Order: sequence, then C-alpha cells, then structure tokens
Amino acid sequence: MRGLIAKTLRETWLTTVFLACALCLVKFLLTFVLPQFQKEMGDLLAQLPMVQAMLSALMGIDVEEEFTARVLQSLVWVHPVVLAILWTHTIMFCTRVPAGEISGGTIDFLLSLPVSRRTVYCSESLMWVVSGLLLIVLGVAGHVAGAWVGSMENRPGPLVVLFVVVNQYGLYLAVGGVTCLFAAMSNRRGRAAAVVVGIVLGSFLLNFLSQFWQPAERLAFLGLLEYYRPAEIVRSGAFPLGDMIVLMLVAGAAWVAGGVIMIRRNICTL
Repeated sequence: MRGLIAKTLRETWLTTVFLACALCLVKFLLTFVLPQFQKEMGDLLAQLPMVQAMLSALMGIDVEEEFTARVLQSLVWVHPVVLAILWTHTIMFCTRVPAGEISGGTIDFLLSLPVSRRTVYCSESLMWVVSGLLLIVLGVAGHVAGAWVGSMENRPGPLVVLFVVVNQYGLYLAVGGVTCLFAAMSNRRGRAAAVVVGIVLGSFLLNFLSQFWQPAERLAFLGLLEYYRPAEIVRSGAFPLGDMIVLMLVAGAAWVAGGVIMIRRNICTL
C-alpha cells in the first residue's frame, strides 16, 4: 500500500495544493470583506427577492427575518466558490479509480501490481480523506486570518466554527462517497464526474425551489445541501448531530457499495 500511496501522492499533490491555497484565499477574502458590506447587502436583499431566496437556499434559514452580522458570517462557509472548490477536489480524486484508470488506458498496469483491488480502492480512499482534511484545515486558516485582519466583532466562537467545519467535512465526504460509487460503475471518468455534478447541482436547485414551492419543500430531504446548514449552527450554537448522521450514512453506504462493485466487476467488459 505504501507504493500505491506514493503513486497517488505524486499524481495529485499539485492539484490538491492549488485547490487548498485557493480555498484559503477565498475564505480569507470573504471573512475580511463581507462584514464591511452588511448594510449594502441588507438593502440589496430588500430590493431583490430572488437574491434573498438564493441566500436562503444557501444558508438554510429565512434571511429576511434573521439577517444579522453574526448569521452573515455563515455565508463564508456556503459561498458557491467555496463549495465549488471542495466539490472539484472530491470529484477529481474519487473518479481516479477505476474510471480514470480505465479511460486513461492504465488500468491493466494498475491491476497487474501485486496488490488486491481492495487495497487499491482503500489506498485511494485514504488519500482522498486525508487530502480533503488538508483542504478543510487550510480553509479554516484562511477564515481565522481574515477574522484577525478584519473586525473581530460578531464572529462565531471557536466551538461554533468547529461544528461548522465538521458539517462541511461531512458534506465533502458524502459527495465523495457518491462519486466513488459512480466511478466504480463507469468506464469513463468524465461520465462519472458529470453524473455527480448533476447530483450536487440538483441538490442546490432543490434547496432553492423549496424556499417558495411546496412540492419541492416536501422533497428537500433528498438533497445533500439540506444537511449542510452553517447558518443554523451559527444561530443555535448546537452541533448538527442529525445532519451529520445522514451525511455519514450516505458517505459510508455509497463508498462501501463502490468498493464492492469495483472488487467484483469485470473491468474488461463492463
């Protein structure tokens, strides 16, 4: 497994470092800039109900009723750029094996190594989990630096930030687990990635529509973003135990199913 980990590290470290630095910079800028425009954002929300609905979908609360400086800080964790960076990394990583190896024509070499398919799958997954943790940690570093440079007023406490970070990592793992499942079923990396992108975009759309359409509200539980609500954590200060259980169940079930499929499938003919 050491050789497989070294291979994965050699092939992914540059992309991981780039995305981690990008996430750190984005978190720093958002944390530093957003509090300075609270009044302007409040006026914009009053004039543009559609923007208000989009923010409500992202933050998981009714921003018209609870748009405070403290709640505004949660936008740092649900900004589309932040989510895009995290999802890009997890989809990039989790489509490597076996879909990426098959479409790249290197699966024969990989499976000819004196290791089992289970070992290949677990080593890739280990690197995915660890590198994702690196992204999250650097994102927190950017947030802390932005808070230190800017105003410290109305900032969530360290424990609340920790709760939000854990919830964000749970979302990262859930999307990654689903990606592992579709990558294990596919012969094309692009096809597997496209399916997962469609799932996460559909989740966002469902969250958005649920703000003002009752049928979508009844189906909101099907979207992953329903279980990632930093604004609710910031407002209540409570750990999102129920949301984390759902995200971990999705991540674990999808990851295990992906592993079983990869181990048992006929890669030459599927």
